[in-house]
Amino acid sequence: MRILHSIPREDGFRMPAEYEEHEGCIIIWPERADSWQYGAVAARRAFVQVAVAIAESEKVTVCAGEAQYDTAREMLPPQIRVVEMSSNDSWARDYMPTFVVNEEGERRGIDWYFNAWGGLVDGLYFPWDKDNKMARKFCDMMDTDVYDARDFVLEGGSIHVDGEGTAMVTEACLLSAGRNPFLTKEQITEKLKAYLNVDKVIWLPRGIYQDETNEHVDNICAFTAPGEVVLAWTDNEEDPQYELSLACLKVLNQERDARGRRIKVHKLPLPAPVYVDDDTCEGLAHMDMEPTRTPGERLAASYVNFYISNGAVVMPGFGDVKDAEAKKILEELFPTRKVVQVMARDILIGGGNIHCITQQIPAKGKTKRKAEGINA
Repeated sequence: MRILHSIPREDGFRMPAEYEEHEGCIIIWPERADSWQYGAVAARRAFVQVAVAIAESEKVTVCAGEAQYDTAREMLPPQIRVVEMSSNDSWARDYMPTFVVNEEGERRGIDWYFNAWGGLVDGLYFPWDKDNKMARKFCDMMDTDVYDARDFVLEGGSIHVDGEGTAMVTEACLLSAGRNPFLTKEQITEKLKAYLNVDKVIWLPRGIYQDETNEHVDNICAFTAPGEVVLAWTDNEEDPQYELSLACLKVLNQERDARGRRIKVHKLPLPAPVYVDDDTCEGLAHMDMEPTRTPGERLAASYVNFYISNGAVVMPGFGDVKDAEAKKILEELFPTRKVVQVMARDILIGGGNIHCITQQIPAKGKTKRKAEGINA
């Protein structure tokens, strides 16, 4: 593995869309008792369901710490690879490599700096040193060269790309004080263009209400094909989420993508608000002598937080009346993929959902673009 100090765009590398062909997917085994209630027992069952659904069409690698390696290996089927790799928590999307590819079929990783969603300003835990080493460790294991981008704080959940020159982010997240406070919006835009190799960055104003990542884009809006997105939506004007989603809709309605197309917005309904109950709080360990959740706290539940595998869309369910409607919408948008719904409240308690616990590894070689409507 070489650590590169050049720029992906200058080297001819780009970040593919999630709906393009994958070699595999990375998941990190949940362990923290202050993130996952009752020793993460329920969370592990949900992680296994996600991993199994993805493994039907692509190789899944699960990274587990030394203490949990045997448990992970026992709970996961043999076709899923388990490797020992230490981390602080289980958010593969946010600190595993962002992979980029070129037209010659080569693949490289990008190693951003991770500071637990805000560092000492408003980060969620300390330390994050093990997490921050995972991108390079994984690239080293894969014999994949990696770009050194540790001068820039970024998480994978804060970016979405369409594979054709357009990226999408939120102002609430990327302009937050705990990430890159010395950079302007314009400078951050240029950094994203250079490393993701895109020509256009669409800045949405907000994300999901009380999303403790400072409102990652992957919880509010996601590309389903070039020129098309799903947007988390509620018709309830009394819900604080209504104004946040409406602000995003207004931006999307007036934007065009890098190829000049208007953005087609598909509204994906939100479930009824999901709240933390007493039992969950009782099952969570404290962090620095303080509870990590409080009874009645609203969690950032959204169906947009799905993962697109080669053969499936793996989406969260909440036991809500909107589960079926949201699944039907995704089935219509992804007609060549099976939509699998996993009951994901036990993942959500940790602060994220299915997209947050996964990171795709794009295929090497001249790949076929798997999105509906995209020509190879």
